[in-house]
Formats: sequence, C-alpha cells, structure tokens
Amino acid sequence: MQRRAFLSALAYRPQRPNFLFLLTDDQRADLMSCAGHPVLRTPNIDRIAASGVRFVNNFCATAICCTSRATILTGLHEKSHGVSDFRTPLRPETLALSYPQRLREAGYRTGFVGKYGVGGDGAPRDHFDVSFGNPGPERVGQSRELGRQAMDFLESSSATQPFCLSVSFRAPHARDPDPKQYLYDPEEAGLYRDLNVPVPRKAAPEFFARMPEAVRSSESRARWQKRFTTPEHYQESVKSYFRLIAGVDAVVGDIVATLARRGFESNTVIVFSSDNGYFLGEWGLADKWYLYEESIRTPLIIADPRSGARLRGAARREMTLNLDISPTLLSLAGLTVPASVQGRDLSPLLRGEKPRWRKDWFYSHLFGGNPPQVVIPRSEGVRGERFKYLRWIQSQPLREEVYDLARDPDELHPLERNSKLEELRGRWSRWNQALSSWSPSRPWADPR
Repeated sequence: MQRRAFLSALAYRPQRPNFLFLLTDDQRADLMSCAGHPVLRTPNIDRIAASGVRFVNNFCATAICCTSRATILTGLHEKSHGVSDFRTPLRPETLALSYPQRLREAGYRTGFVGKYGVGGDGAPRDHFDVSFGNPGPERVGQSRELGRQAMDFLESSSATQPFCLSVSFRAPHARDPDPKQYLYDPEEAGLYRDLNVPVPRKAAPEFFARMPEAVRSSESRARWQKRFTTPEHYQESVKSYFRLIAGVDAVVGDIVATLARRGFESNTVIVFSSDNGYFLGEWGLADKWYLYEESIRTPLIIADPRSGARLRGAARREMTLNLDISPTLLSLAGLTVPASVQGRDLSPLLRGEKPRWRKDWFYSHLFGGNPPQVVIPRSEGVRGERFKYLRWIQSQPLREEVYDLARDPDELHPLERNSKLEELRGRWSRWNQALSSWSPSRPWADPR
C-alpha cells in the first residue's frame, strides 16, 4: 500500500521544464529591435521577449568569451573559477557546480551545440548526452549549421525526459584573420545596404586620446584599424555585423519553430543572452574587454511559458549578471542551488516579485595573454547603481576612473578626485578580498 502511494506521488510530480539556452558571441545589449534599436530587426528574438521577461540592466562580470562562458556555466566570478585565458579549463570542483553537470545528474538529457570556449578542447563529453563539438573558426553558413544541429537534438528528444539544450553561436563575432572580418551568410547580403549608420559620439579622437597608453597600443586599437579606419570602412563593418545578428535571429526562429512542432513549447524555458558586449568604434576601440557600458551590457531574456500572462513582455531594471544564469536554471528545474555559487536566482524577478537585490558588483579582466601577441591591459572595478569605479591594475602610477552614471550615463566626464573615490576603492577592496578567499565548500555572500 505504501509503495503504491509512493509511485502515485511520483506519477503526479509536476513536470520539470525543458531548457533552451541561446547564447550569441559579442552581441551588445542594445542590438535588438525589442531593446529599441532604430534600425536592426530581430523579430524572432523579439517574440521571445514578448512572451517572457527582458532584463534591461544585464551585465557580464568579465568581457571576454572564455571567462564569461566559464562564469555562465558555474555562476562564479573570474577570481573564483580561475579561467582567465583560452587554455585553462574549469577545475573539477568548479565544474561540479555547473548547470550542465547538475541537470544531467538530476536526469536531464543535456545537449551542446557550437562554441564551448572554455579550456580549448570543446565541451566535456561527460557533461552532455549529445555534443556536436567545436565548429571551428567563424565562417559563412555556420549559424545555419548550428541551427540544424540544434534541431536534430530536438527531433531526437522525447516528452518522457526533460532536456537542456545549450546553443552557443559564434556570430556575430568577427573572423579576426579575414580581411572581411564579418562573414555573414548570402541570405543576409541585401540587408541594410541603404542604411547610413550613425557614428557614435565617443568615436571622436578626443575620447581615444583619454585612454591609458596601454589601451591606445593594445589589441583593441589594432582591431579598430581592421574595421573602422575610414567612413566607408566603418559603414561596411557595422552593417556586416548587423547582418550576422540578423542571421542568428533567423536561425533562432527555426529552432523555436521546431520546438513548437515537437510539442515542447508549453514546457520549455527559453533563455537568450550573449557572452559580452562590443565596441563599435566608441573610445576609438573595437571588441570589448573594458569596464565601459558598451563592453559590459549584454542582452538577457528569459521566457517561461508557465508564467502568467501579466508577466509576459515585462522589463526588469534590477542589475543582473551572467553569473545569474546557472543558478536560475537550477532553481527553475527544482534543484537546490549550491551555497557556494555567487550568482543569484532570478526566479523571484520572473514571478514579478521585488526581493532585496544587489547594489553593486565586481568586474575583473585578467586575461593571461595567449596567444602572447594579444595585448589587453588588465583591469578591475566595481559597477554600482549610480557610480562606477575602474582600476587599471597594471598602470604605473595607478590609474583610477570614477563615473556618475546618473548624471553622465555615456561616461563622457570622469570625475576628478572626489569624496566617492575612497568609498568605491573600499568597495573594490572588500570584493577583492571576498573573492580571493572563496571556497567551493563554504557558503557565499556578497561582501557588505
């Protein structure tokens, strides 16, 4: 009798949701039409946003692919997971915290498509039931190839086992060695031909002149030379970058349509994000890496079909991070989030609640320089709701920057030495100490 009651309870256990996690590469937060972009059209991503919640103040805690992806997997800061270059893999004790491993241990069928980006050897085979491997350098047609692989995974999935499919696009990342840089598909070749892309105000030479010497002679400027040197060059590069985003959007539409056709739509949580932001000539730079808004702001959309209609299309303004994705997936799956994880579960925000939330967060960029010719100055800082503190940790003498984002959201006017500097320097120090002493065996709490 007791056994029958136990089996009956199992039969009536609420169905666990599936997960479809869509991650782009180098797509900044404002480059979606649902984010208000005046020209770029992303209708399929927009539909996800219309059915879910868009986090309008989402950031990455390190703006480079290898480190950000390690953070996304584990919910840990760079100083804790230790991935600061393209060769270093996650340690077993941090990999054990990752959403793919914990979901698989809980009975999920896990799949990975595209760029893993951590450790150099592709996705760990023992973390994924299906992995299509590293797709190699950016090339024409790659997004559609990844889309076909994702759809193959969905076609082979069943309603009797929950799944988590992570699709990691390489687009709109540039193909750095190629003279064309942005290798969009022929299907998008006609887009934006007649568009004249406004050049950002911060592309003016005086903003580049403000940069530390190490930045002015860094990889950021070298890549600027490949993409933005003349007005004509600028127009073609940015429009090609837009075309890559349009190609991703088309593939997203195909994947979501397959999800619906297979009958999974009503029980699949869709997450859309990117690993870091991107400079399109602002500060006289290209790519990302530094603690300026264009580089650190990333899209984040979470659509849970089980949510009520009143929450669909909502926009939340709390500061969320790439650290929050892993604990949120675990929580939505009904699993316990490890106490040592540093990200926060976004489920209360998805439910429309107003919990106490973070007031600031720590940024670091400690890239180890491999290949050695890639020169990126190291930096750390704290980004708060109003004030931002940037610390160029290798500069001699020490260089620090403070911005009042309420009065100066575009970061045009760094504050001279003022009463906030000591306070922000203290916050940086407390964060630094807490992260440096992190242990996977101890509960984590943001420093007070």
